[in-house]
Amino acid sequence: MHPAQETVILQGHIIDSLILAKVLDTILMMGGAFDLSDVQIGTTREQPSRATITVRAGSPGLLDEILHAIQSHGAVVARETNCTLEPAPADGILPDAFYPTTHLPTQVRLRDRWIDVQSIEMDLAIRVDPDRLTAAAIPMADVRRGDRIVTGREGVRVLPLARPQERDVFGFMEAQVSSERPHTPIIQDVARRMRAIQEAGGSAGKVLLAGGPAIVHSGGRDALTWLIESGFIHVLFCGNALAAHDMEAHLFGTSLGYGLAAGRAVPHGHEHHLKTINRIRAIGSIERAVETGVITQGIMAACVRRGVRTVLAGTIRDDGPLPGVITDSVQAQAAMRAALPDVKLALLVASTLHAVATGNLLPATVPTVCVDVNPAVPTKLADRGSFQAVGLVMDAASFLRELARELGWKA
Repeated sequence: MHPAQETVILQGHIIDSLILAKVLDTILMMGGAFDLSDVQIGTTREQPSRATITVRAGSPGLLDEILHAIQSHGAVVARETNCTLEPAPADGILPDAFYPTTHLPTQVRLRDRWIDVQSIEMDLAIRVDPDRLTAAAIPMADVRRGDRIVTGREGVRVLPLARPQERDVFGFMEAQVSSERPHTPIIQDVARRMRAIQEAGGSAGKVLLAGGPAIVHSGGRDALTWLIESGFIHVLFCGNALAAHDMEAHLFGTSLGYGLAAGRAVPHGHEHHLKTINRIRAIGSIERAVETGVITQGIMAACVRRGVRTVLAGTIRDDGPLPGVITDSVQAQAAMRAALPDVKLALLVASTLHAVATGNLLPATVPTVCVDVNPAVPTKLADRGSFQAVGLVMDAASFLRELARELGWKA
């Protein structure tokens, strides 16, 4: 017996993206039942499909849990009601029943109209301007007393992603992680997308790279420098360490005191990154160090010359830090968020902290590659909800070198 039931609508490319199967499987796995009262299947790949599903459960509570679970797949309650709004009780405080966002395209219903939610990302709230009929995702810390916040789930719909038309690795739309997967076909697909973005001259968007110091330690510095100088990278997220060790490599030929050419630790090499940071602090900024000719080679020099938008987000373990490193985590998050518009491809390379942070900020529409020698990093990213991320278990230098060679690097 199922005393509680609700009818939901699922529409879009729900067949080829396996969304319908996922929704029905979720209903059964959670202890519910369903009736497919109407199914209309598009006859071509371009035509959307539509399914009307009656969801039944043993209690109103279980029904509510099921509806919550399938909403992230795009299932919308057939009863079209306007969203519920409540005022924020204080600065930085949301109403108890606020709607937590996913990173999928989302709409809210206001005055009987469906409105796109701007700046969508996961784990935020939705602030509405009822007079202008606008809605935007907003971090908790940015909420101000009296802001109109969406509460509950009625009047909210999540739009599932259609399987991309491009026949490449991102067409699978699932975060597979395996050290035994062949790397070359994936890197070739990434290179094709990067080349298309570059050839479009900016109209196709930007490529973001979030990287850690292992890029320098492992020998990927030259390849990344070439990618930046050749116009393939437009936004860089990193911390104090990548910038410090990149410039240490230029000034001292070492990375964390290890001789990059000699292949061994050098005497007093552990001091080199500290001396590098101190020298840049005395100059005043990384940009000034490049402009005055103190730093002429490497990743940071290429970023300055090419006008790459760079966000250096610090951590509690940083030495110095370098000028320009944002030490307040909330401010760093805001700076990263501000750099994301127009990003159409994200490469997360050898940095657990920056990979997860960037993945949390990206909408699901941005194809993402997470590269790390530790399979736990891309797995953690997928577990956090970034299902659009493709995981590559390999070292940073090998990835960057192979990617650069695909794009024309002759080294």
